[in-house]
Amino acid sequence: MKKSLELVVLDMAGTTVDEQNVVYKTIHTTLEENGYSYSLDTVLEHCAGKEKRTAIMDLLRETNAEQVTDEIVDDLFQQFKSNLKSAYAVLEVNTFEGTVGFLEQLKRSSIAIALNTGYDKATATGLINKLNWKQGHHFDVLVTADDVKNGRPHPDMIYLAMEKTDVTDSSRVMKIGDSVIDIEEGQSANCGYSVGVTTGAHSRASLEKAKPNFIIDNLNEIFAHLE
Repeated sequence: MKKSLELVVLDMAGTTVDEQNVVYKTIHTTLEENGYSYSLDTVLEHCAGKEKRTAIMDLLRETNAEQVTDEIVDDLFQQFKSNLKSAYAVLEVNTFEGTVGFLEQLKRSSIAIALNTGYDKATATGLINKLNWKQGHHFDVLVTADDVKNGRPHPDMIYLAMEKTDVTDSSRVMKIGDSVIDIEEGQSANCGYSVGVTTGAHSRASLEKAKPNFIIDNLNEIFAHLE
């Protein structure tokens, strides 16, 4: 490896967890139910990777001419959470091919693993439980939007993951995610590597605009880039 990695920070949905974009589909459905007309692609473009209340607010304020109040956003967010709870109750959740093997290889290399996400703690924990992943085996720490003041692209979640894993040098940290804002998060934390993966919200062309260190189609490709 070019640099001695101590910590890999992995996004969840679209990167390690294949949940068929249900969160963004649910945002899309919730907005439609309230008279807002957006394509799913537009929702993905503006919302991917963000804390979800912020995502809804940003989408409405960036694309809507009318005044969007905190009350409107709060109401939509509560409806979204209710809809998502119903969707998750029947959702089959899987990992992407090679994910578990990748995590096992990191553990064998004594590299700490942090899962980080724009989801709240309850949603993230529900995903982990559906996968039957165990802390200490599949990952070392979980950091969610609930745990920090500033969500992506601010570096707060990565810094907290470093604190929890006793890593002090961000150049020894790799951030991997499926959205532009994941890459920007890694860059804002001065990670040694900020990596895009094409399994989730954003296309290779979109990810390239954020200028990651490299882009992969499968997590197992990481090691070939670093050897």
